[in-house]
Amino acid sequence: MTNLLEVNNVSKKFGTFTALNHVSLAVPKGSIFGLLGPNGAGKTTLIRVINQITMPDTGEVFLDGEKLQEKHIKAIGYLPEERGLYKSMKVGEQALYLAQLKGLSKAEAKKRLTYWFDRLEIGDWWNKKIQELSKGMAQKVQFVVTVLHEPKLLIFDEPFSGFDPINANLIKDEILHLRDQGATVIFSTHRMESVEELCDDIALINKSNKILDGKLTEVKRQYKSNTFEVGLRTENSLALEQELADKFSVSKAYFKTLDDELKLNIKLSENHKPNDLLSFLTTKAEVSHFVEVIPSVNDIFIQTVKNNS
Repeated sequence: MTNLLEVNNVSKKFGTFTALNHVSLAVPKGSIFGLLGPNGAGKTTLIRVINQITMPDTGEVFLDGEKLQEKHIKAIGYLPEERGLYKSMKVGEQALYLAQLKGLSKAEAKKRLTYWFDRLEIGDWWNKKIQELSKGMAQKVQFVVTVLHEPKLLIFDEPFSGFDPINANLIKDEILHLRDQGATVIFSTHRMESVEELCDDIALINKSNKILDGKLTEVKRQYKSNTFEVGLRTENSLALEQELADKFSVSKAYFKTLDDELKLNIKLSENHKPNDLLSFLTTKAEVSHFVEVIPSVNDIFIQTVKNNS
């Protein structure tokens, strides 16, 4: 898979403060790329560099094989965390104006707006002023304005902020649909469950440095520890737990079940296979639960940031 966006060795300082320190990353075409990091890590500065709002001190950015230049502004759709709609303008009037700034004719803009307003069921908002809308309603309008000109690259910074669960799920489905239609998406958020659901690739920035990147499945594979979460039904939990502790690395597990069971995390050495563990457990108790512990993005985020602090 070729890359739509490549950031090569980009650095940016503001006075004596280093916002980005020789950051490089590659965003594959047709993917959803999670840009993660704690507050103040440098994510927003990098997004501003990609949008040519801020120029880097060193390094280069390439979009679809070309060095980033002014003409590429129309090839990018950017939904910032801090929304930028004019509160006193009517929704339809404002959407038409912003669409024409992105190069659409008034007729084409109105055609596409009609499609999106119908799709998101906001057609009756056309003559409302932004200040009459809730935060979530205004966010729907800004989402439409961001995607309307069908850019190659979409950048969403905290796109679910202000949405109730139903509308957050609606926008999530639209982002997936845009990806499936060929768009490439950079997705910046602190909602790790959304990263799990949406992202194909991720990069983690901490204190101005990229400290982790790769395909999400590969990153998870690197962080898994050959640990299994097990639930066991037995008449003598204490004795069985001690026997298992003598043979494996064992700790308490916490997961919900309907019955009172022995719940453990069992970490295997390289010499043991999952089937060996399962076969052993079935000779000792009724196995009600047996799941490999796959690290969540949240776990990886916390562990990696702590290790690099």
